[in-house]
Amino acid sequence: MTPRQHRLRYLLAGGFHELAWTEWGPAEGAPVVCVHGLTRTGRDFDELAQALAARGRRVLCPDLPGRGASAWLPEPMLYTPPCYVVALAHLLARLEGPVDWVGTSLGGICGMMVAAGANTPLRRLVLNDIGSRIPAEAVSRIAGYVKLPLAFDAIEALEAHLRQVHAPFGQLTDAQWRHLAETSARRLPDGRLGLHYDPAIGIPFEAGETGAVELGAVWQRVAVPVLLLRGAESDILDAATAREMAAKPGVELVEWPGVGHAPALMDQAQIARVSAFLEGRG
Repeated sequence: MTPRQHRLRYLLAGGFHELAWTEWGPAEGAPVVCVHGLTRTGRDFDELAQALAARGRRVLCPDLPGRGASAWLPEPMLYTPPCYVVALAHLLARLEGPVDWVGTSLGGICGMMVAAGANTPLRRLVLNDIGSRIPAEAVSRIAGYVKLPLAFDAIEALEAHLRQVHAPFGQLTDAQWRHLAETSARRLPDGRLGLHYDPAIGIPFEAGETGAVELGAVWQRVAVPVLLLRGAESDILDAATAREMAAKPGVELVEWPGVGHAPALMDQAQIARVSAFLEGRG
C-alpha cells in the first residue's frame, strides 16, 4: 500500500506556515487522524494506518509544526499545544462528517483539546499513554532529552540512539526500529544526520516551570467515547491517574505489560485493539 503525501497552509500568529501529512486508504473512507508524540513524526503510525486503511478507513497522519516534513516555526514559543491545535484545525476543516482521533502523548493532548471544544467533530478518541495529569518528574525527564543537540555519522548510530531513548516503546523488531530511524532522520549542513525536528521545540520547556502538567479542566469537557491506552511501566500516565480517568463513563482503560511511554502501536494486539474501538466493537 502506497501512502499519499500532502501539504496545506495554515495561519498562525500573523504568518502562514505549511503542515504536511501522510494519507492512507480510500479518499471516501471515514477519516481517522493520528497525531504523534513530542519528538516524533506522523510516519510512526505507518503500520496502524495501513491496517486501518485495509478496513476502508481514510487515515491522515500529520507532522506537527517543527517536525517531519512540516515547516519549522519562526518563534520557538509557538511550539505549544494550543498552536498545534490551530494548525490541526485547518486539516480538520478539510474533512466532512465525524472524525476519529488517535493521539500518542502530545498528540493525545491535542486530541483532548479538540474533543473538549463545543461542536467538536470528534466521534471517538484514542489516548495513547497520556492523561489528565503529567507528573513533574516525567516533565523534567522530557525537558532533559528534547533539547539535546545531536548529530550522527550514520543511520545505524541514529537508530542506536532511538533504541536507547525510546526503549519504553516496547519490543519492536529490527525492521521497525530501522523504519523509525529512517523516518526520523534529516540531513545536516555538514552531511551528518540529525533528528527530524526543530531543536527549538524544547525552548518552551526552558521558559516555563517543569512542574506537573494539569489537564483536568480540559479532560472534564471531553464527552466522546475514549480508549485510554497505558504502558504498564509509564511515568507519563501513572496508574492512579489512569484509574481515575477510567471511572468516567464512556472511558475504557487498557494496559500493556512490559511497555512504558508510550506503546508504539506497532504490535498486532495493540493495532487490533485500536481498530476494534474505532469500529465500535469495544
